[in-house]
Amino acid sequence: MNRILIIDDDIELCDLLTEYFTQEGFEVKAAHDSETGISQALLDEASLIVLDVMLPGQSGFEVLRHIREHSKVPVVMLTARGDEVDRIVGLEMGADDYLPKPFNPRELVARIRAIQRRAVTSHESHEPEAGKTLKVGDCELDPGARTVLLAGNSIELTAVEFSMLEILLRNAGQVVDRETLAKKVLGRRLSPFDRSIDVHVSSLRKKMGHQPNGSERIKTIRGTGYQYLVSH
Repeated sequence: MNRILIIDDDIELCDLLTEYFTQEGFEVKAAHDSETGISQALLDEASLIVLDVMLPGQSGFEVLRHIREHSKVPVVMLTARGDEVDRIVGLEMGADDYLPKPFNPRELVARIRAIQRRAVTSHESHEPEAGKTLKVGDCELDPGARTVLLAGNSIELTAVEFSMLEILLRNAGQVVDRETLAKKVLGRRLSPFDRSIDVHVSSLRKKMGHQPNGSERIKTIRGTGYQYLVSH
């Protein structure tokens, strides 16, 4: 996972990041408009994309929508500092993480490394039991195939949502605190007022719906975390 595509119209920033990423051992390509960014994202098979929200032409959200229609490649979005709406929208649309501008390139590399570790850990931890499907109620999750069936029907989840659901299913009936989810799913600690985990859970809830008996699947434990409920 060392091929990075930067989609940002700030050429000076792209040059700075390209130099920094190259020193960190990454292969880097840059696109400065939405159309070129979409083309490169879908053709060049980047292993991770750094995507700015503010782009000429289509917005970063539109670029993300096009990417998600065809690819599950990890995406880190760059948002305006203090604009929480952009962050929430990006996460809801399938971004893996976000970073507000201006930022320290070292922090961006840390976010990318966290996504890499999550992917490696996920792969290694599932190899010995790739055939062991997790089944809780009408939900079946196959760690090896990275698939989820709900009442026999396949549902599409982002990499973050899949990892989050797996943790919740493995701890079905128990409360998983937000900090644990952040470390295992995002590969980092939550910063103050960081709602990343909450937004990912909200998106997961929307995709999964309620239990067959009408009750909720993922319960919020106020001030603590989340619990996947076991229906009786």
